[in-house]
Amino acid sequence: MSFKLATIETARGPRAAILVGDRAIEVAAVTGREDDRTVHDLLSAWDAALPRLEALAKEAASKGQPLSSVKLLAPITNPGAIYCAGANYADHAAAMAARSGQPAPADPHTLGLRSWHFMKSMNALAAPGATVAMQPHAKKIDWEAELAVVIGKKGRNISEADALNHIAGYTIANDLSCRDLGTREAIPPTSGFRHDWVAHKNWEGSCPLGPWITLRSDVKNERDLKIILEINGVVKQDSNSGNMIFNINEQIADLSKNITLHPGDVILTGTPSGVGAERGEFLKKGDVIKIRIGDLGELVTVMG
Repeated sequence: MSFKLATIETARGPRAAILVGDRAIEVAAVTGREDDRTVHDLLSAWDAALPRLEALAKEAASKGQPLSSVKLLAPITNPGAIYCAGANYADHAAAMAARSGQPAPADPHTLGLRSWHFMKSMNALAAPGATVAMQPHAKKIDWEAELAVVIGKKGRNISEADALNHIAGYTIANDLSCRDLGTREAIPPTSGFRHDWVAHKNWEGSCPLGPWITLRSDVKNERDLKIILEINGVVKQDSNSGNMIFNINEQIADLSKNITLHPGDVILTGTPSGVGAERGEFLKKGDVIKIRIGDLGELVTVMG
């Protein structure tokens, strides 16, 4: 039986749960297993855990509680790493270049280039529905809807052909960004020390994630997922995951050439055009951001 994987808030701390329809089951509370407590625990032994979770899903009606009665947290609260693809949609890269008076960049494939990534801190995670405080030092906070990959199988030097077999599932992310903090203006433009990726991409709450993990087996085609981001009901981003420059297979292969990917690692795969920096429009306190990607659910964030 199909289910979603989630983390819920309990009196004992964050706990792994499976969601079946409108029912939620706290996994360890039913199985009594210590290694079922968190989503990270489950992913660390994913091949063994999956049949157990599938069997548990069949008992949702009798052992679950209403989904409306639980509070969802980020679906994995302690990822080992959060990797974020940069400039991975051609329309977004072109729009950002045009904003700076530059021509659209060439397809990196034609230049022999591979995907590149920066990182977000685990402390940047925010739960679905959370109110995220505005970064107090920034005036240009931007939104970025992204398809997020959750790794379920350890691997190094993973081939593109085998890449999808290392995925447990998919979720939604919002790569909130401080556009005015990414450049150290006192440093010359030609200096390699001009950019500040920590200030640009990391502050408390700058990585809303969720609302749950949809299993890879339940996603028919990860290269054809509709991506919609709305702010206060107005559509800002409207695209498709098929518009990525470097697809998910390529990204996993590229990352794993440099470092071992572990269960629970998260990869944000890039954002399409429609971000605020392309039009000089930025978030303000009280804005409500809603992101929908395919059938992965809806991620809501309120700027506070």
